[in-house]
Amino acid sequence: MDDTAVGWIAAIIIGGIAGWLAEMFMKSNQGVLMNIVLGIIGAVVANFLLSLLGIGLGGWLGYLIAGFIGACILIAIGRAFSRRASV
Repeated sequence: MDDTAVGWIAAIIIGGIAGWLAEMFMKSNQGVLMNIVLGIIGAVVANFLLSLLGIGLGGWLGYLIAGFIGACILIAIGRAFSRRASV
């Protein structure tokens, strides 16, 4: 997301796809809006974490991969907090 200009519409579409893929992979039940949010925020989180490791993903495919990884991380964090709150 640094050099590559992914427009807002493309970010919403790719974020939605990444969030949906993460939802299917993590067997979560989110809505369409939450999938988009998880995909977009997940891409930012994953790009930050991967940049700490010296890995840079660019372009639409990189944004999709980062969004998927980040959304899975966010779903796992959300589950951990919801389990902790119910205990």
